[in-house]
Amino acid sequence: MSLEQNYQNILSQLPQNVKLVAVSKTNPAFKIKELYDLGQKAFGENKVQELLEKQPVLPNDIEWHLIGHLQTNKVKYIASFISMIESIDSEKLLKEVDKEAAKNNRKINILLQVKIAKEDTKFGLTTNEAKDIFSQYLAGNFPNVEIKGLMGMASFVDDETQIREEFSILKNLFDELSQLKPLKTLSMGMSGDFPIAIESGSNSVRVGSAIFGERNYV
Repeated sequence: MSLEQNYQNILSQLPQNVKLVAVSKTNPAFKIKELYDLGQKAFGENKVQELLEKQPVLPNDIEWHLIGHLQTNKVKYIASFISMIESIDSEKLLKEVDKEAAKNNRKINILLQVKIAKEDTKFGLTTNEAKDIFSQYLAGNFPNVEIKGLMGMASFVDDETQIREEFSILKNLFDELSQLKPLKTLSMGMSGDFPIAIESGSNSVRVGSAIFGERNYV
């Protein structure tokens, strides 16, 4: 299917309250522009270097989301324009984002990435670490960031029961923290599991290969 057909197919599966972040990592700028011209505004990138190459040559109103693991020494390169950092996986990183946001005289929207998968390869905070950071935030720490919600990735398995259990951990934490201060974004679900994520309460999904196809561009 064409990019447009893939895109419309995904949109047709999303309830109105669910935001689509098109994962554009490893895809060239012209493909992103093609999707942008179809109406997509939010794009997710994994690597800072790749984002820095694409951002200047694409429309200014694109909403860029950093969804991959972010090193503290790379924050300064994206602090002036990033719309959302979905992958805050340590207090150290959050402090750096807060510092760089202040230098750029702006507030940066972030999601706390919580490790819900049983796989060792995934980054993320424990639920207790996320609660602790949120408490500090409510106490006035990190004044230059806005914690908008939570992000998590389920294990890459075929077992739907396990995936639902992992997503429910994040949904329960989201609900718990929202009683202290309403949160807006629960980012769960990718190309392979976003329907389950939506059923589990996700209102933001990160979909790449199901839109762009397998990545084989030169």
